[in-house]
Amino acid sequence: MIGEILSATGILTEITVLAWLVAGVAIGVVFGATPGLTGTAGVAIAVPLTFALSFTHSMGLLLGLYVGGYFAGSIPAILINTPGAPGNAASSLEGYPMAQRGEAERAMTLAVLASLVGGIVSVIVLAAAAQPLSRFALGFQSAEYFALGLLGMLCVAAVSRGSLPKGLAAAMLGALLGTIGIDAVSGAQRLTFGFHQLQGGISLLPALLAFFAITEILNQLSHRPKQAGKLPEQQHIPLSRAFLDMWRQKTIALKGSIIGVFIGMLPGTGPTIAAWIGYAEAARTRRKDEPEMGSGNPRGLVAAEAANNAVTGGALVPMLTLGIPGDTVTAVLIGAFLIQGIDPGPFFIRTQGDLFAQILVLLLAANLIMVAMTLSLRRAFPLVLRIPMHTLVPIIAVLCTAGGFAVNNSSFDVVLIGILGVAGFGLSRLGMPMAPVVLGLVLGPIVEENLRNAVTAASGDWSIFISRPVSATLLAIVAIVLIGAFVAEVRRTRTRSQRAER
Repeated sequence: MIGEILSATGILTEITVLAWLVAGVAIGVVFGATPGLTGTAGVAIAVPLTFALSFTHSMGLLLGLYVGGYFAGSIPAILINTPGAPGNAASSLEGYPMAQRGEAERAMTLAVLASLVGGIVSVIVLAAAAQPLSRFALGFQSAEYFALGLLGMLCVAAVSRGSLPKGLAAAMLGALLGTIGIDAVSGAQRLTFGFHQLQGGISLLPALLAFFAITEILNQLSHRPKQAGKLPEQQHIPLSRAFLDMWRQKTIALKGSIIGVFIGMLPGTGPTIAAWIGYAEAARTRRKDEPEMGSGNPRGLVAAEAANNAVTGGALVPMLTLGIPGDTVTAVLIGAFLIQGIDPGPFFIRTQGDLFAQILVLLLAANLIMVAMTLSLRRAFPLVLRIPMHTLVPIIAVLCTAGGFAVNNSSFDVVLIGILGVAGFGLSRLGMPMAPVVLGLVLGPIVEENLRNAVTAASGDWSIFISRPVSATLLAIVAIVLIGAFVAEVRRTRTRSQRAER
């Protein structure tokens, strides 16, 4: 395999291959940075173009779109607190506060370098352990998915600033929103209130735009009318210092990358769950002398972005070795493979080793091009912060409207964004964090559906969750995390009371 990989590097000497790679990354950045136009949409739109392209050129275009789209959602997340894609929502929790205190360039640089680490780790894992890891991931059944989803739900202990009970309440509210629609098990309608548009549930993107963008707009207008649009004094950092800054975060970047690769290998999970779990790990390992999570701690940003981008290689593992897509983008990529007359599956790597090597080289090159492109523009991105608030608010509102409408081509989603945004504003005034609401909306249905499927498959025997080694291990981690979060909350409460007495 090493010989085939070295031989495949020769394709990077072809101008046409590099041109398709650069075009793919650039288009992916545009799609990813525009709320509503995710990288997934970009890949789907580009697939028909590959009819006239060779396998190498088509993979250069599509993998460039894949990588560029996954990263670029962090650009609006950091600059205007509006994630371009669900997988970048966790990045806004730390990136946006950093931008607000004048560290937008630092946040952008850390995000892209963390994405590079995640991309490199995912390529290495894809090359070295694709087949054995895919067999392990294929062993995940409903009990394991339930435990994994429950563990993800406990991320609220990490992303809830100041109050664990409020974070848990927000997550449960999000899980309640996730029950809206047709029950996947029984087929019954739940909480649709007679609206047929809600039969498919609340789409994630409208909820994301509502709870992050609209809520932030209302908070800005209500809390800081005099400071609206004021540009913080932005700090410029040389590249050498930026790389040194990233080196200090190398441990959490590697942890986030490993989490992202593993989550990516599990069909149906994707970057959103990976980013939140990576963020939770950063919160769990935060030192006492570091800033609080949610106040602009670089650890959270690095972990989330590394995990988010590491999903790209992880999701290719089940697709290339089993023919099972790891996420929505790889489901689209299967169509591109079939257009080229190639069937991904158990025999692909064995019989098409040269093409597999080309994928590895193109994926790595796409990550490097994405980094070069972003670093060359890193001083330009913070200029977005110069836009006055009275100008920025309608721009964000238009983006939210267009993004919400683009999901289902329905004006109902636009109205829903407004309703949820106002509700989110009310909750934020009560001290409820928005991130756990979105997290509950994502993971709640996964937890519920797999809980019911596991118990049904076991004929009502609840011991299935502790009789299977992986699910038992995950549930043990859940218990440890919950107890640790409770103890930390008690200590925080006790410290506050002692300070009040003084």
